[in-house]
Amino acid sequence: MENRFAAARRRYLRTHMDGIYTGMLLTGTLEPHLAEIGESAQAMFDRLVEQMKKAEGVTEQLKAENQMEWVGRMNSIRSRAEEVVFSELVYC
Repeated sequence: MENRFAAARRRYLRTHMDGIYTGMLLTGTLEPHLAEIGESAQAMFDRLVEQMKKAEGVTEQLKAENQMEWVGRMNSIRSRAEEVVFSELVYC
C-alpha cells in the first residue's frame, strides 16, 4: 500500500517524467522504487518532525497547558517537514 509520499512520487513521475515512468513500469522497477521512496520519505518526515519539536520546545507539557498553541506549532512543524521531504525526495 502506498503512502502519501509514494503516491505523490508516482504522480510526479507520470506527469513530468513520462518516459522514465513508462520505462520503470515496463521493467517492473516502478513499484519497488515507489516503496523505497515511500519508506525513506516517511522516515525522513518523522525524523524531521521530532528534531523540530525538540529544537522549538514543543512538548507534551505545552500540549497539556495550551492545546491551541501546541496544535498551531505542530501544524507549522509538519508543514515545514513535509515541504523538505517533497523537495528533497519526491520531486527530484
